[in-house]
Amino acid sequence: MPPSRSRPATALALALAGSIGIAAAWILVAQATGRQCSWMAVVAAVDAALLLRMGRHRPGLARALSGVLATTLAIALANWGIIATEVGRMLGLAPWASMGKLGVEHAWLLARMANDAVALAWLAAGLVVAAVASR
Repeated sequence: MPPSRSRPATALALALAGSIGIAAAWILVAQATGRQCSWMAVVAAVDAALLLRMGRHRPGLARALSGVLATTLAIALANWGIIATEVGRMLGLAPWASMGKLGVEHAWLLARMANDAVALAWLAAGLVVAAVASR
């Protein structure tokens, strides 16, 4: 069997799509449980690593950095979506309408308030898992 060619653009597109998808699932889990569900960062990391491997991204530092970047994007999107959903619920807005109206400073303040030390540890663990699993 001939060696597979590296396809970083395909792998990065898969990782981007995966980040959006896992962030959506994370938002749904958080809304169903009424909690932040920061453990989903580890799930996002494993998902990013698998998608980068499926996209045939060449192993090494670039793939590890891509995995960490995809996981960071999933964490940011999920936190933004969870916050926007909660604020939108109070204002009578749909989550997607609230996402566009939520300001960066307000979202940052609410994210700092919502994520305690345990949640931050889960988020950090997700980034570590992404770096190790994606390499």
